[in-house]
Parts: sequence; structure tokens; C-alpha cells
Amino acid sequence: MNINELKFDEKGLIPAIVQDFYTKKVLTLAYMNKESLQITLDKKLTCFYSRSRNELWLKGETSGNYQHVVSITADCDKDALVIEVIKDGPACHTGTESCFTCPVVEAEKNEFSIDSLYELICGRKRDMPSGSYTTYLFEKGLDKILKKIGEETTEVIIGSKNSKEEEIYEISDLAYHVLVLMAETGVTLEDIRNELASRHIIDKKVKQEKMK
Repeated sequence: MNINELKFDEKGLIPAIVQDFYTKKVLTLAYMNKESLQITLDKKLTCFYSRSRNELWLKGETSGNYQHVVSITADCDKDALVIEVIKDGPACHTGTESCFTCPVVEAEKNEFSIDSLYELICGRKRDMPSGSYTTYLFEKGLDKILKKIGEETTEVIIGSKNSKEEEIYEISDLAYHVLVLMAETGVTLEDIRNELASRHIIDKKVKQEKMK
């Protein structure tokens, strides 16, 4: 990318839309100047310009939630950027996966994803609203959550012997409780995606070795 071909505004800034490489979900809208963009290109980590503090900030330098750059694309007018990243943790300073996350609105729109469910569960852990079953699990703690996972695992086994519909229902229950466990222990969906991605590369070799 030739930085000199980009069109920065009168303040020397260009908007940058940050997008999750895996889910394609918009994570945040930030601004860059030439210096922060050059740092981003050099380090392969997002670096922005804070308009409120009038200074550069490397995303994740304080929180550890770095954003590893996969690609940077300018629009046709060369006055805006889309940056695809693999993130180490939540993109928003509030602790949510995206600055544009609003679980209530998503529910009203009948939109669903594992990411939005995980964010909703993390929101329950943060806000602990009364009357919520998820809040109840977090209040009871790790042992209770692990006990529920054990129970749900058994129900998956039984359900899979009965019918496909029951199997789907019980797997959904198990998946939900696993997400609660992840939120409780600080494991993110990115952690799981990265682990699975690292496995598929050597999967064939490992299976062959086990068969010998």
C-alpha cells in the first residue's frame, strides 16, 4: 500500500473500519494518520490516532487485546480503509467483542450467531441482572457451571439415542453451558478458533501416526 496515494482529511486523518477476519463482523470505527498507519503496516498490529487525546495508541498495548492485521483495503476514492484482523480479545473498551454490539437490538431483529450469544453471556457476567439464569450460574460459580456441563453431556448421550430432535435440543443446552464456562474462565471464541485452526493442519499426519 502506498500511503501517499490515500486521501487524508484536513486534520490528516482517514477513517478505518476494523473487521473480524473470521466472522466478517465490524468491530470498530477508528481513525489513522500517516504515522499510525505506517506503524500498523510495520508491526502488523492496528495502531490508531485518538482524536480525544491527540495521540497515537496501539490497540492492545494496555489491555493485551491486540489486533493482528490480515489485510488493509482502501475504498475506490482512497479516503477510507477496511482492516481485517485476527483479534486476541474484545475489540471494545467496554469488554464486548465489537463496539457495535447491542444484544437487545440483535434479538429484536432475530439475528443469531455464536459470537452474539457469547457476547450476551459476557454481558450477563458483567452486569449480573437479577432474574437471569445465566446470572444464577455466575453467582454459584465454577463448580456449579462444571456440574451443569457434566449433566448436559449425559443428556446429550441419552438424547442422541432417542431422536435427532432431542439430540439437537440437548447439544444446544450443552453448547450454551460451555459458553458460560468460557466466559467464567476468560476463554474466548478466538482462542477456540485458533486452536482448531492449528489442529487441521496436522490432522492427517496425527491420524496416520495413531493408526500405525
